Amino acid sequence: MTDAGISARGVRRSFGNVHAVRDVSLDARAGAVTGLVGPNGSGKTTLLLILGSLLAPDAGAVRLGGIDPIADPASARAILGWMPDALGAWPSLTARETIVTTGRLYDLDRDVAARRAAELLDTVGLADLADAPARVLSRGQKQRLGLARALVHDPQILLLDEPASGLDPQARVDLRVLLRRLAADGRTILISSHILSELEEVVDDAVFLIAGETVSSERIAAAATRERMWRVRLADRDPQAGALPVAQALGRDVTGIRIDRRDLLVSFASDGEAAAGLTALVGAGLPIAEFAAATGALEQTFLDLEGGQR
Repeated sequence: MTDAGISARGVRRSFGNVHAVRDVSLDARAGAVTGLVGPNGSGKTTLLLILGSLLAPDAGAVRLGGIDPIADPASARAILGWMPDALGAWPSLTARETIVTTGRLYDLDRDVAARRAAELLDTVGLADLADAPARVLSRGQKQRLGLARALVHDPQILLLDEPASGLDPQARVDLRVLLRRLAADGRTILISSHILSELEEVVDDAVFLIAGETVSSERIAAAATRERMWRVRLADRDPQAGALPVAQALGRDVTGIRIDRRDLLVSFASDGEAAAGLTALVGAGLPIAEFAAATGALEQTFLDLEGGQR
């Protein structure tokens, strides 16, 4: 196991006859954002609880910055920032009081905790709501408060469970920018999210979890190289009228071209084949208004892996 970042080997955890985490091994690098991807019930939250020292594994080993969070939870928590899916804050406390109180629990001096609260509330866009009680905050505002609370003691490792849930579009952009900045500072960030398009734009690496097990790199590589759908839209005609000329330009049977609302869906085996297809379409004089992958690489890999379990 490496000393920096997060490492897990052979982690298992069951609840009676329910095997939530069957066999998980992963590494999350320092200075990078690692995505934890999997369907509901795949064991993501259970795994995060184990990594956060809040749940003991039945078997396996975990290290956070070289620290065993089960044997030495106090040391692990000192370098760890944990953001659960739901805030779980004190509803009667204001946003400012929530951060200050959390800072005090990490042994920050009162004045230092107050300064950190002001800085972090500004960072997450809650400065105007600093004195509002947590109970009146929206879901998205509570998520931002949860992130500020996780950052109060300047941790080197962050575990984030669905941090973009409930955020508006601008707040999601701000979150991506903040996470990239935190990673650039050398922090280790492990983030679980169902919003794969958001993960696509922020992660450096991804760990896929299916039925409580991490998927092997060989299976991920195989899934990532399978055919992928691309959207094609012509500027001068509807998709019904555009299907035949697109098929002809690509040298395909028109029955292999699907229609999805205003777009045509065409499969290509690789990015290189897609690039060659675009060249053929332009060369045929077709007015291409849109040519883009229908799904991101993470989503495509996830769908392929999950489909293989059915």
